[in-house]
Amino acid sequence: MGFPATVRGAATPAGFPSTVVLGASGRIGQVLRRTWPDLLPDAARVLWQARRPQPDALPAEDWVILDPLAAPGLLAEAMRGAEAVLCLAGSVPGRGADLADNARLALAAIEAAASAGGEPARVLLTSSAAVYGDLAAEGGLLREDAAVAPTSPYGRAKLEMEQQALARAKGLGVPVSILRIGNIAGLDAILGGWRPGFTLDRFADGHSPRRSYIGVQSLAHVLAALLICEEMPAVLNIAQPEPVEMAALLQAAGRSFATRPAPASAIPEVALDLDLLRRTLGPEAMPDPADPACLAEEWALLEPDLR
Repeated sequence: MGFPATVRGAATPAGFPSTVVLGASGRIGQVLRRTWPDLLPDAARVLWQARRPQPDALPAEDWVILDPLAAPGLLAEAMRGAEAVLCLAGSVPGRGADLADNARLALAAIEAAASAGGEPARVLLTSSAAVYGDLAAEGGLLREDAAVAPTSPYGRAKLEMEQQALARAKGLGVPVSILRIGNIAGLDAILGGWRPGFTLDRFADGHSPRRSYIGVQSLAHVLAALLICEEMPAVLNIAQPEPVEMAALLQAAGRSFATRPAPASAIPEVALDLDLLRRTLGPEAMPDPADPACLAEEWALLEPDLR
């Protein structure tokens, strides 16, 4: 289990680090498992973690099956020799899971990286734009350094994860970056959650809500590019430039929907500031502005495999 010691520092042709992906059975993990084999160099070393064996075409030796919370020693062993850890593991609303597991799993990843031996792997933790909460109602682009006060249980759980993780990482000397990901087209409640009879809010100007989005394949590219970056900020927004209107996204995907007057509490636009992402990735790796047709096409290519 884990990487041979000789792997550390042995860069692939594109400099991709030996990486452990935690929570690889989730939906983002499924996207990466289907896109990274064609995207990464042949020499890239990725170890995928899940709690149960997965029906997957990836070789068995590319998997590590364990519970990160129940087996911290095995988790540290799996990280031995790894240069990076991408932690997708967490809990989401509506599935009966404890939202506090978001913090527990992040801390488990950091502690395992610290105890794996040698120089600690860099840990990337996935968070959510939900941490911005009511700040979005004030309008304008949402910056990573803004004071946030999330209102939803999920947003509060993710912010608690961020705060605990950064504090623990500082104490243990583990490099950590928090990725606040915007709406993922197809893994969201709009395109991904569409059902016959779907209804969108309509504001007084006739428009539906606008949100910062990223396509599933664009996300895979961005995550791979971030793992190659030599310098990473502590907190980073992840999305494509230009927010997308939800009605335009459903129309591009050929999904019918009705509209209803938006309640007073509805927020017309949630747009992430992506200046720091642009500076971190550089112009060549920065994704193109979000286009509803492209977002829908990216999802259509992967949707049959993710049902």
